[in-house]
Amino acid sequence: MAKRGFDVITVGSATVDVFVYTNKTEQIKIIDEQCEHDLIAYPSGEKILINDLHFSTGGGGTNTAVAFARLGLKTGFVGNIGCDENGTKVKSLLHKEKVAFLGTVSNEKTGYSIILDSREHDRTILTYKESNNHLYYQKLPLPKLKTRWFYFSSMMEESYQTLEKLAAFAQSKGIKVAFNPSSYLTKKGLGYAGSLLKKTTVLILNKEEAEMLVGKDRIEKVLAKLRAAGPALVVITDGKHGAWAHDGKTIYCITPHKVNVVETTGAGDAFASGFLAGYLKKKDVCFALRLGQVNAESVIQHFGAKEILLTYSQAQKAIKKEQCKVVSKKC
Repeated sequence: MAKRGFDVITVGSATVDVFVYTNKTEQIKIIDEQCEHDLIAYPSGEKILINDLHFSTGGGGTNTAVAFARLGLKTGFVGNIGCDENGTKVKSLLHKEKVAFLGTVSNEKTGYSIILDSREHDRTILTYKESNNHLYYQKLPLPKLKTRWFYFSSMMEESYQTLEKLAAFAQSKGIKVAFNPSSYLTKKGLGYAGSLLKKTTVLILNKEEAEMLVGKDRIEKVLAKLRAAGPALVVITDGKHGAWAHDGKTIYCITPHKVNVVETTGAGDAFASGFLAGYLKKKDVCFALRLGQVNAESVIQHFGAKEILLTYSQAQKAIKKEQCKVVSKKC
């Protein structure tokens, strides 16, 4: 247990998710002068039968909170949910997973997402933000936010301003910040996120998001450019191609295993939370990469973003069994 309250408090979105499965999808590729786009297509004007529906709670804030709790960390969650049935579902799930709810409740509707699956097991997400965009700093129970780390997932509008204020609060209290921005934020560029990045200790994002911030380049240079923006440790994921980490002295690379991919929603959250949990426990980047990798691989082999998140014991066994290979080289 942390000496000063929580080990980690996640700050981010909370949603109720519905996963929709149908055989009527097609995946198409559009190529223009700048890049390729993979699109999921549905027949126009048809009534399409749904093969299966799966309901769960989601959102980067609650996904990672549950992941941290299962990995043995004392965890709290800060976010804004609605005073409605879906908000009750979110709070019930957090209570079940032994995550303390430290957020706010408002009159807006709780966030909602529809995940459309494809035959290639990739997905398109339709997301309704509503209450997630209205997390106000002045309404937070600051005296209760005693923690070693904050983990920030991507937020928008007023809620992003709250992240910036919480980062300043963290700095004044000696709390470290991990930040996992999404394309919503990174497409705004380094100038928009720069203030928050300067207060970030660990930055975790995927390759596309990283390139939105600092431009396309060799992975070593992208890592270095992001470190120059403020974070002491930068981690970049690239799906089946693995992940890289840069701590200023060494660049690390982990190669993923070939697994049966069922559904990829939540893989990024599972990796990021697994990485940070491993780093908190051992201060070892290699171990952190391995823990993040096995956690993500567990999630993508099942439906839903939370159901098969690993416990710390399960993760240790998976690391030992799978022998995740990490290669490192000095900068």
